[in-house]
Amino acid sequence: MTATPVRRALLSVWDKTGLVPFAERLVKLGVELVSTGGTSRALKEAGLPVVDVADITRFPEMLDGRVKTLHPGVHGGLLADLSKPEHVAALEEHGIGPIGLVVSNLYPFENAIEAGKSPAELVETIDVGGPSMTRGAAKNFAHVALVVDPDDYDTVAEALEAGGTTLALRRRLAAKAFARLAAYDSTIAAWMAETTAADEVSVDHRVWAAFGGKRVAEMRYGENPHQSAGFYRAAGGGGIASARIVQGKALSYNNVADGDAALAAVADFGDDVAAVVVKHANPCGIAIAGDLAEAYEQARLCDPVSAFGGVVALSRPLDKATAEKIAAIFTEVVIAPGATDEALAVLATKPNVRLLLVDGLPSLSGTMVRSVGGGLLVQSADDGRVAREAMTVATRRAPTEAEWADLAFAWRAVKHVKSNAIVYARDRRTVGVGAGQMSRVDSARIAAWKAADAAKEAGEAETRTKGSVAASDAFFPFADGLETIVAAGATAVIQPGGSRRDDEVIAAADAAGIAMVMTGMRHFRH
Repeated sequence: MTATPVRRALLSVWDKTGLVPFAERLVKLGVELVSTGGTSRALKEAGLPVVDVADITRFPEMLDGRVKTLHPGVHGGLLADLSKPEHVAALEEHGIGPIGLVVSNLYPFENAIEAGKSPAELVETIDVGGPSMTRGAAKNFAHVALVVDPDDYDTVAEALEAGGTTLALRRRLAAKAFARLAAYDSTIAAWMAETTAADEVSVDHRVWAAFGGKRVAEMRYGENPHQSAGFYRAAGGGGIASARIVQGKALSYNNVADGDAALAAVADFGDDVAAVVVKHANPCGIAIAGDLAEAYEQARLCDPVSAFGGVVALSRPLDKATAEKIAAIFTEVVIAPGATDEALAVLATKPNVRLLLVDGLPSLSGTMVRSVGGGLLVQSADDGRVAREAMTVATRRAPTEAEWADLAFAWRAVKHVKSNAIVYARDRRTVGVGAGQMSRVDSARIAAWKAADAAKEAGEAETRTKGSVAASDAFFPFADGLETIVAAGATAVIQPGGSRRDDEVIAAADAAGIAMVMTGMRHFRH
């Protein structure tokens, strides 16, 4: 494939990592360096010959540096199609030299977001000239090579030292550049939408929406070995994407998905000392207790079979006692907002356990994006809460205070279980979880069956659902689901209500002597 040498390069970068060694290699090849501002100063301080952009445009930088490369003397050299005689003639007529290489990375808007900069400071971090140069060079990849990532310096330098860049290399670099621009612009668009008054625009219902991020991990495979996968981090995002891997093997696609579900669930109980155990994106145990070790143990005991090989998330920093309990069984991932030195030492004896530490529990609000064939589904996160005084007691019997406490816990837990979802809870811990069934009756049966099995394995005399409360993520379309819950021994139920057969369901609850609370809010999770 024909290689194209470079005679002139335009360098204008914010991130100067590796810049000088790369420029030195260009100079050795006889490449003329053209540069701007801080980049020009850095190259001159290194003793390299540099032509300032102002010498080409015959116009000084102005408006605090907002305008420096936005000039025909620059963009003509970038955009000229050198295969067209009329383009070459136009360059000659106006004294514009072609540019064969552009090295440009952008003002760090993403970093400014994460640093919590003020709106005024963020506006000044929105790059204009850099994206313009990048877009122009990328469009003209037939004749111009473009570097937006310092990781590509060696590749480009080696190509030039071998005679020039190939069309295939320039196309690949252009594709990377357009992706970088898209991610950059999407971050700015999201910030602008989020800071616009709610009565002007809804974050989740913009006519045009962009979502982007930077790959932070290239995974061995996706959900299955025949699928490729990568992990991308959005600017300003918290949660699983901001976690620091302290020990263990690289995260898999499924580890990240399960970790995200676990962290979201435990964040919902962040005001309490809580633990969540997740398997295949579903909680198989959630518990609140007076100390972390007890919370973890009660969460694990909800379904000890499923907890094997699960993902654990904690609402408090990992301590030694909890670490010892976690280390006693095979655990894939542990996520916590910090860890003591003693806890780190305990898990260090289990090097295959992936330990992730986060700076804090993630927000429950935000925007959720899911890809579908040919498009995206976008919605606000399910951060809905219903205060007790806003709930309706639908039955003759009202819940006792102990039942109210467990109902509130179960209602918060059920929203993290895939629909159709039924959760049995007692003493602020789940005792049975039924997830993802096509029939709500089946979910109620599975949750009760798991609770009975766990009780039997622990040598308990009666099933754990006896005396429990139950939560349903959506209404009961028929009374049979409620009757299954009653048969399991639950004494109170919380559900959204709103079925055409609510009267039948309420009558069945009254006939069984149980309490039923309706929230008016649904928690489907698909």
